Amino acid sequence: MDKQVWVIAGVFGTYVLIELLLGVFHPRQATRRESLLDILAASQAWFLVAPLVVYFSAALQRWLLPQHADAWAATPWWLQVLALLIADDMVQYWYHRSAHRYGWLWGMHKFHHSAPYMGIRVIWRNGFFYDLLMPNLYLASILVYLGFGEVYFWYYAVKLLVTMGSHSELRWDRWLYRHRALAPLAWIVERILSTPATHFAHHAALHDPVGNPHGNFGNLMFLWDVIFGSARITRQYPQEYGLPEEPGGVPDPWYVYIFYPLLRARRPAPPPVAEGG
Repeated sequence: MDKQVWVIAGVFGTYVLIELLLGVFHPRQATRRESLLDILAASQAWFLVAPLVVYFSAALQRWLLPQHADAWAATPWWLQVLALLIADDMVQYWYHRSAHRYGWLWGMHKFHHSAPYMGIRVIWRNGFFYDLLMPNLYLASILVYLGFGEVYFWYYAVKLLVTMGSHSELRWDRWLYRHRALAPLAWIVERILSTPATHFAHHAALHDPVGNPHGNFGNLMFLWDVIFGSARITRQYPQEYGLPEEPGGVPDPWYVYIFYPLLRARRPAPPPVAEGG
C-alpha cells in the first residue's frame, strides 16, 4: 500500500510539474470556485475515500476468503494481467458507462464532468459515493489478496500513467498525429489505450462537434469502447467542456457535487445524454 501511494503521488506530481512548465495547469476557465472544487475533490479522494476503500476491502477479504491469502500467487503473470484487465478495467468501463445511463448514478458522477476545462487537476473530481462504490476497486483488492500484488503494482502504475495522461493538457497523442511515419502506430494506440483526444471528447460540451459525452468511457483500455460500440475517434480536441447550463443558470452547490445522494439539489440530475439517444 505504501508503494502504491508513492506511485500515485509520483505520477500525479509529474503531470502537475509538466503542466506548470507548459503553462496549462491554470486554465482561463478555472475560476476561484472551480479551483476550490478541485482542491476539495482531491482532499476527499485522498483522505476519505482511499482509507475507507482499504478498510472495506480488508473486511471483504476476511469475510469471503479468510484462509486463501496468496492462494493464486503461482498464476502466470500474463494471466494475472488479463484477470486484472477484466476484473478492474472492464468492470470500471461498465460502471462508468452505467453512470451515463442511470440518473441515480449520474448524480454521483456528475461532478467529474462539471469542470469547463481539462487537465490533470480534473482527475480527482468525482462524487464521494461514486468512488467509494466502484466495484472494480474491491475486485482488484481480492485479486491482490489472492497473490496478484506484485503484478498489480506494475499494472496500476501503467493505468495511472494512461488515465492521468488522458486527462492532462500535455496532449501526448498529438505527436503521433503530426508525423505520417507514426500513423500505423497511432491507429493501434488510439484503439487500445485511452488517449487525450478520445477522453477529452468524453468530457466535451454537448454541442461540441468532436465530442462524444455518451461514449469513450474507457479508463486504461479504450479497447472496451471499440468492442462494445461506444467508441468515437476524431484525432481532434474539443473546444468546450463541461455540463449544459444548470436550470436557472445556477450550478449545484459544492456539497451536492461531492456528497450526492446524501445531500441533494432541489432539482433532479439526469444524465447529459441517454444511452442510445
